[in-house]
Amino acid sequence: PPSDAIVLFDGKNLSEWVSVEDNSPAQWIVNNGVFVVKKGLGNIQTKKSFTDYQLHLEWQIPSKITGTGQGRGNSGLFLASTGKGDSGYEIQILDCFENKTYVNGQTGSVYKQAIPLANACRKPGEWQTYDVIWTAPRFNDGGDLLSPARVTVIHNGVLVQNNVALKGATVYIGQPVYTKHGASPIKLQAHGDASEPLSFRNIWVREL
Repeated sequence: PPSDAIVLFDGKNLSEWVSVEDNSPAQWIVNNGVFVVKKGLGNIQTKKSFTDYQLHLEWQIPSKITGTGQGRGNSGLFLASTGKGDSGYEIQILDCFENKTYVNGQTGSVYKQAIPLANACRKPGEWQTYDVIWTAPRFNDGGDLLSPARVTVIHNGVLVQNNVALKGATVYIGQPVYTKHGASPIKLQAHGDASEPLSFRNIWVREL
């Protein structure tokens, strides 16, 4: 990582992460320089909060993945966690190598808001990279939106979101809305589908 980066996972432990549910130490499984989602334990997020940043994250769908659609290697990168569960702004993580799903739920989508410009997915079992530029939304003292969140996402070296303005926090059903917030943690999702859990490694962030 760059010299001014904050390392969020160096292969040794999850000391920079906590459980979203109760703020206790993150209990996902660290082994051989990677960590694996522990689905029954819920989402995890960073101890530190961030506003604008550059993020590097590597993730892997298991080679023996099963399931279809959204039930195949599903996770999510929440660029700002604004509460428990899946509150916040999600970039979708999914096996879309040879797996069909709805267009704004594909890998690299701003979930349910922005379709990716390309499908850059590698085969299950191969490591994949996200490089993300996040500009947080700004609000006035009364909570009115001054400027929307913006995101650029490069997936495996391919631009899939180009400085896209978000319509609000990502939601599964209904219209996205903005609710005033400040600096927020980065969150990773333990999705409830039955497929085999994802792995992550080499995560760092540069504040901008």
